[in-house]
Amino acid sequence: MNSNTNIKRKKDGYYFWVGVFFFILIGAGALLWYSALQIDYTWRWYMVPRYFVANVETEVKSEIEGDAVSVTQKGENTVILVKGPDGSEEYIVPGNDIRIGEGDIIYAGDTLGVYKKWQAGILLQGLWLTMKVSIIAIVFGIVIGMFAGLARVSANPALKWTSVTYIELIRGSPLLVQIFIWYFVLGTLINTLLTKNGLPDLPPLWYGVAALACFTGAYVAEMVRAGIQSIHRGQTEASRSLGMNYIQSMTYVILPQAMLRILPPLAGQFISLVKDSSLLGIIAIRELTKATREVVTTSLQPFELWFVCALLYLILTFSLSMFVQYLERRTLIQ
Repeated sequence: MNSNTNIKRKKDGYYFWVGVFFFILIGAGALLWYSALQIDYTWRWYMVPRYFVANVETEVKSEIEGDAVSVTQKGENTVILVKGPDGSEEYIVPGNDIRIGEGDIIYAGDTLGVYKKWQAGILLQGLWLTMKVSIIAIVFGIVIGMFAGLARVSANPALKWTSVTYIELIRGSPLLVQIFIWYFVLGTLINTLLTKNGLPDLPPLWYGVAALACFTGAYVAEMVRAGIQSIHRGQTEASRSLGMNYIQSMTYVILPQAMLRILPPLAGQFISLVKDSSLLGIIAIRELTKATREVVTTSLQPFELWFVCALLYLILTFSLSMFVQYLERRTLIQ
């Protein structure tokens, strides 16, 4: 009887605190809504989808000067033939929204026709660029971190001191400053050398990736170092007694165990990297935060768009966290 009573009390207590959680959640939302009403803010959630996918009006422009020799309909498209002194060009305009007539004089840059095309909006483009930058930086960060971590525990003083210097310099300065150095200092030097040798400049995207990868690599290196040193020394001695050299011992015995132990902190570092990518907007990279800021400036919808921006970052980081947990479970099963 007492046992059933205790179980019932526990259930009642559980449901009570669940109710408290939802009460806090609904209360916070209501308070935000009430505050928005006090400043006479109009919520326009219906305008948000257009910044993900939009049916944009696209213009077909002439690239040469000449006369519109013919304007013919072929199925659902309109074919316009422009003939000039230097040759002729044929333009295909989907649909029949034509802005010129047969026999008109055409100048370079004139609009021949207009059609609507579904394309990714600015927020979707920013989200994709954030994912692209983060994935590339994570891959390079892992590679840099692995080499720096192995050098950190090496007996070779040149490798060890180089690794220590790199780790302390990177971890001891803000990421924002490192982005500035990569873009304004190293970027200027590298692009100047490329230009003098007749090569194209590197876009800002790659300097942003380099800054994030080097920043992440320093933290990954310390995780690798800690993971290696957490493995009992007897593992190394046992593998060496079996005839393995240092590289074989690290590859087949030490590193697999160390990587299993550092997966959780690695996930936290990669999640931080995704969020840190928002700083790349300061060097003209239109990632998610910069794209949101541009949309807010033109649409005057700060509440809706910043909530959507935060939600998109949450989806990215939560998905990455779930993926790392999946890898962790797979590793444990094997």
